[in-house]
Amino acid sequence: MIAPQAETILKEKFGYDHFRAGQNQAISRVLAGESTLVVMPTGGGKSLCYQIPAMLLSGLTLVVSPLIALMKDQVDALNDNGIPAAFINSTLDYQEIADRLDQARSGQIKLLYVAPERFDTDWFVQRLGSTDISLFAIDEAHCISQWGHDFRPSYLNLANVAAQLPSQPPVIALTATATPRVAQDICQRLAIPADGMINTGFERSNLSFKVVRDQDEDRYLLDYLKLNVDQAGIIYASTRKEVDRLYTFLAHKKLPVAKYHAGMSEAQRAANQEDFLFDRKPIMIATNAFGMGIDKSNVRFVIHAQIPKDVESYYQEAGRAGRDGLPSEAILLFKPQDLQVQRFFIDQSEGDDEHKQRQYEKLKMMERYANTDQCLQQFILNYFGQNGTKPCGRCSNCLDDRESVDVTVDAQKVLSCVVRLHERFGKGVVAQVLAGAHNQRVLSFHLDQLSTYGLMSSRRQRDITTFIDFLAAGGYLETRGGQYPTLGLTVKGAEVLRGQAQVFQKTAQKAEQHLEVDDTVFQELRSTRRQLAEQQHLPPYMIFSDKTLKAIGSAMPQSLDELMAVKGVGQAKLDKYGQIFLDVLQAIKAKA
Repeated sequence: MIAPQAETILKEKFGYDHFRAGQNQAISRVLAGESTLVVMPTGGGKSLCYQIPAMLLSGLTLVVSPLIALMKDQVDALNDNGIPAAFINSTLDYQEIADRLDQARSGQIKLLYVAPERFDTDWFVQRLGSTDISLFAIDEAHCISQWGHDFRPSYLNLANVAAQLPSQPPVIALTATATPRVAQDICQRLAIPADGMINTGFERSNLSFKVVRDQDEDRYLLDYLKLNVDQAGIIYASTRKEVDRLYTFLAHKKLPVAKYHAGMSEAQRAANQEDFLFDRKPIMIATNAFGMGIDKSNVRFVIHAQIPKDVESYYQEAGRAGRDGLPSEAILLFKPQDLQVQRFFIDQSEGDDEHKQRQYEKLKMMERYANTDQCLQQFILNYFGQNGTKPCGRCSNCLDDRESVDVTVDAQKVLSCVVRLHERFGKGVVAQVLAGAHNQRVLSFHLDQLSTYGLMSSRRQRDITTFIDFLAAGGYLETRGGQYPTLGLTVKGAEVLRGQAQVFQKTAQKAEQHLEVDDTVFQELRSTRRQLAEQQHLPPYMIFSDKTLKAIGSAMPQSLDELMAVKGVGQAKLDKYGQIFLDVLQAIKAKA
């Protein structure tokens, strides 16, 4: 049974009447001094599992968090809610760190966020020893496991730190992406008992997954963004070069885009991240260095322009859409050649052969996801060990009613060309030969003499390349070799070439408007929220989430008491912003 005080804090500080699945169980265990692992999907409310106990326990709650952006966001949000919190990371000098440790020791703050590397400093650990620490929280706990997708050596020492703290606090470890093997590893390293794991499942019922393949991805992307121009979203690419290309392409089309990657200056990255968080430029194009720890709740779509390295990374990044629970989309634009980018990264990594082999296996699983006909949500849940679920009914595979067209003859032309080239060239040359190109490479190798030369000259070379990608994705062709792969025939492809099997291709997917269209009341409330955000230099979602704004617009409260009854409105927010939003609602009502 959860403490009544916890429910009071939930309402007064965070504006919610009821706990979500798993939260009350986790909080009860922590308050009883029992170490716990919480596996909960992104947006499931993991942070409340330690933030609420922090307000009830007598001492300090120490929170390990891997990224500076995450710390600052969470500390800002807590302070805006009237909860005393601070962080310690590399942005602070020695004196600032010492001052914050003094504040923690004297009880002036209840939550202290710390980077894992900080515990490598003996001075820091010694100073903590004189502080009454009631709870040790480890966020992004999958980083502690060598089987996880984002293993970090700096996390390994955390088990020793927890054991060495004089107050011997319980540990709460939290993650959104843990396979059964990773979860077991976390529990073993942190001495969490077998019955101490709370797993609420991995399903995100508000997320719709989609895979787009075998077509012009730039055209699809542009159409999609034009249809959803008022919505916030993240577009991920694997390389800085592709981020820059997409940014230039979309900025030229007058779309409100920003970009983020490690090749930019720190000042540029910070400015662009702020523009995104404050909704000045709602579309962020970034490498996966962006987003971990970004608490922006109103991201409506996440698009992967290139395939990520594994299912864990994909689900974590895709999960940044719809953190507020409103309908959102996760879209993967799949091209088989993008697998080569990830293979190159694996080859260049510093891991041993065993580690590289594990990464190759993970990449293969991601490739299967991109090509599966199974329900996409089901595929992901099965990967994380959650079996027996029903098809989601909302992903692109569940809803796919496109017509299948017989493309066997065109497939035979491509396959025959690969054979005529003795499987010595990549898809670029194959497409050039089929299109009847007159470039130097084709002519120098006398490829214009082949019987397949110009066989598909009625089609654009780019379309031929896309069709080759389709055949590779379908298992009729395979790429061989390292950085400059060649195309080869598979057994399946040979059957088609011999006329023993047919090839069918679905018609191209069209970008569609699936996200909710915002009404006038919401637009007015959002405009007010943006003005307040700029005045206080807080991201808009920290004032009220989109979900709370929509609930306010739906309820149209006429008094502070009625506004307080809206889900997501707590006492601190009511005192700060309540009358301002009531005035806006009254003005809207007067116009009607």
